[in-house]
Order: sequence, then structure tokens, then C-alpha cells
Amino acid sequence: MCTSIVEIVEADGKAKGVDGWFALSHAVVSYDHPNHALLEDSIIVDFVNRDRAPGMRTAAELSLETAKALLGALDRAIRASEAEEAERSTFRESNREAA
Repeated sequence: MCTSIVEIVEADGKAKGVDGWFALSHAVVSYDHPNHALLEDSIIVDFVNRDRAPGMRTAAELSLETAKALLGALDRAIRASEAEEAERSTFRESNREAA
């Protein structure tokens, strides 16, 4: 049974496909029957460039447990990155004031 669960977000970055690296325009996250993973249903993540052929994409079919672990890892990395960026910003600002 198809779930019709689909989320689409704009994406800025690059992904590697069969023809090498390509710029991203969006990412599609869905919950549906996988094409390759041996799972009944999976979280499917497609990284796509709208200006490229439909086959030019990078995809992952993940179990719910793996998707949850990935979500946690992304959250931790994002929080650490934001703290790092805030520290860099403070450092740059203090250097400007000192100059």
C-alpha cells in the first residue's frame, strides 16, 4: 500500500551520481515501498537537480531505525556546527573591534 507521505525541500549542495558530482536543487523524503532495500517500507531520500534528467539523482532507502539514527546524528552535527559558527563569529567580531 502506498502511503502518500512525501516531503520536498529546496537543497543547496552537491551529490554524486552515476555521471559524477552534480548541483542539487531539492531533496525528496518519502515513506514507501523501496526499489532495492529488502524492507517492506522505507524512508526514501532522493537528492535531485530539477534541471537534470530524472535518472540523475542520488537516493537512499533506509529502515525507520536507520532514519531515526540519521536524524539524531544530523541534529547533533547541526547543533555543534551552529555553536562553532557562533564562536567564529564572536572571534571575528572581537578581532574587528581590536583593530
